[in-house]
Amino acid sequence: MKTTFSKVEKAFFDKSCLKEPKTKIPFIQVDNIPNLGLLTSLRFLEWVLENPQGVISLPTGKTPEYFIKWTQHILSNWNNPEVEKLCKDNGLNTNKKPDLSHLKFVQIDEFYPINPLQHNSFYYFVQKFYIKGFGLNLKNSLLINSSKIPDVNDEIIEDIFPDFKIDLSLRYRDTNSDIEEKQKQTIFSIDQWCSEYENKIADLGGIGFFLGGIGPDGHIAFNVRGSDHNSTTRILETNFETQATSASDLGGIEISRNRLVITIGLSSITKNPNVVAIIFAAGRAKAKIVKDSLQKRKDIKFPATALYDSIWSRFYLTKGAAYLLDEINNNDKNWNTEETNRALIKLCKNLNKFGSRLTPNDILDNQLTSSIPNISENTSTLFLDQMKKKIQKASDLPMNSTILHTGPHHDDILLGYSPIINHLVRSPKNTNYFAVMTSGFTSVTNKYISNLLSKTLELIKLEKIQMIKYPDFFNKGFKLKRAKDIYHYLDKVASQNTFGQRRGLCHRMVRSLVEIYNLKSVDELIIKINDIIQYFSSCYDGEKNPPDIQKLKGMLREFEEELAWAHYGVDIKNMYHLRLGFYKGDIFTETPNRERDIDPIIKLINQTNPDIITLALDPEGSGPDTHYKVLQSIAEALRILNKEKDISKIKIWGYRNVWYRFDSAEADIMFPVSLNSMAVVRDTFLNCYLSQKDASFPSYELDGPFCDLTQKIWVNQHRTMELILGKDFWYQHKDPHFRATHGLVYLKELTVEQFLKTAQSLEESIEGSIIS
Repeated sequence: MKTTFSKVEKAFFDKSCLKEPKTKIPFIQVDNIPNLGLLTSLRFLEWVLENPQGVISLPTGKTPEYFIKWTQHILSNWNNPEVEKLCKDNGLNTNKKPDLSHLKFVQIDEFYPINPLQHNSFYYFVQKFYIKGFGLNLKNSLLINSSKIPDVNDEIIEDIFPDFKIDLSLRYRDTNSDIEEKQKQTIFSIDQWCSEYENKIADLGGIGFFLGGIGPDGHIAFNVRGSDHNSTTRILETNFETQATSASDLGGIEISRNRLVITIGLSSITKNPNVVAIIFAAGRAKAKIVKDSLQKRKDIKFPATALYDSIWSRFYLTKGAAYLLDEINNNDKNWNTEETNRALIKLCKNLNKFGSRLTPNDILDNQLTSSIPNISENTSTLFLDQMKKKIQKASDLPMNSTILHTGPHHDDILLGYSPIINHLVRSPKNTNYFAVMTSGFTSVTNKYISNLLSKTLELIKLEKIQMIKYPDFFNKGFKLKRAKDIYHYLDKVASQNTFGQRRGLCHRMVRSLVEIYNLKSVDELIIKINDIIQYFSSCYDGEKNPPDIQKLKGMLREFEEELAWAHYGVDIKNMYHLRLGFYKGDIFTETPNRERDIDPIIKLINQTNPDIITLALDPEGSGPDTHYKVLQSIAEALRILNKEKDISKIKIWGYRNVWYRFDSAEADIMFPVSLNSMAVVRDTFLNCYLSQKDASFPSYELDGPFCDLTQKIWVNQHRTMELILGKDFWYQHKDPHFRATHGLVYLKELTVEQFLKTAQSLEESIEGSIIS
């Protein structure tokens, strides 16, 4: 059946140059995240013009950042000629400005329990960005306010559920104590509230416009994998994938693991037969769940398949998110080398057949590969030769070169390609610089830093931090011998002296405290430590810290990074902490600007004069949005430099890590990783990145430290190349480095010109030419 697109949808679909989608739910593909936000915003405003008193349900969290920015920008500048042209060019009628004040709003979900005044509650988000930000009428809003959900005991929730742990099995089992009986009755009270909330949605006529993201397990709202397609509003437990993605909102997996959620159900979304239900997704990390959601049969394992019967349901996707869809791969292709190799790799996997054994018939019998031009006996030979060249590049690493290694956060470089660094630093002819772009404070939990301060206080009282007794310490001594802190700590690692390691860490904590607060005596130091510990005791989990605490956490992360590269003999003078100002811990990371964020990178590049710049290559923001904005910042710095001098000889090495990875066709360099290298990475991570050992903010792919996920990724990448080249290529290789290989690091090498084409210009984005 032919898809009926709205005018806005048709404008964007025509730009994609794709054939009409045949997936169970039609999809529209756009080039990048800002355009994804523009599409969703214009479609929303188009619907509002047609339904000025309709019922809407909009998402919370980081996903809707550009949807919100575009909507506010368009409404605030409705009479601006540029905005008018933008709207008309994309199918939106501009004769009448959309009026959102008569819309009815339904909140999608919320953590439970949570204080609605907390900035990490979805209730607060809705109030800030939708009620106030969009000018909605609060009286027309159906919200989830945890503090107003009644309980039969009329007690505060902390007294009924200590530590906020709610055992839903009490619904079905006998209670064993008075407190359990209170808890049981309270759960029934919450269930009743949810039932009434569902009835109120029905009384409104159901949801008319629904916009939501999709979780790594496929969850829509908080309807996790396995949710009944007939589900209604309810309180429920979540799975690990959802808990991992919620950890940053709640202050760590330790909290999100035990926090329940209230969510509208899948039938709450689909009950209105005319609902416009839009799921939007960006980045290749979402590609697998997007494919399953659009191509599998209706199944509770894929919550989005509940939308199959809604004729106005849509998926809006970036190119990365649509990457695995059969319709994208079967579309008319530009059969360049990368696309050809990608198709042949997929064929090897589908047939479970070594690349050396692929025949012309295998290639011709497959729907995708059959359209590869000039298929012959040489096709597989050429394919294998090209894949081998990627690996052979590992034997030709640069010598007598200057390499500027950059990372968005601390540990990104280590987790991305540290086995290569191990070889680069061995040559005294190479000069290696390391620069972390942000202070990374959001990955340090309040609990960790508070415990560290308590240990510091204890050591001060035991007179185990002797440097504070030196007469000039509080004037200038605290700035000196930072390298000695590092050497002392690693020395204690070598001797397995955990007390000495803790003492070394506390030494650096004292230096940071004195620097941040301009402390002048031991007494002032002790008072300040006690004040900060008291501050943490009064914080709610996930609360945004003030700038001084952010700086303290960031300086701890900087010490961890210095420890890591000191493992490899890198001088502390070759490590840079840029602390770019856009990184402030807000729900939406600020847009980088020239003076604050771009100029420091320009200065760094001029100062280090690199032959190679490494960077986290995540142009669609598959991982944390900091990666995306750091990429744009580096690209902008290179654009400016490119106008001032010749930088064409600089090579760009793009890497990816636990958030996002290259496929075997797009990687240019494949570096062998031995079991010894894996052990070194794990040892370095666990001994140096101490605030990350407990994996408080894990990837949804692994419940454990990032170093273990990194190893898993490297092993899987090697497994792919074992299939392509055959296992004998590895264990019979003449080079012992290859014979010892059990993992592979992938890099993509680009010229400056190629990189700048990959990274969207800030001027072309929403924050650039339009908003500024």
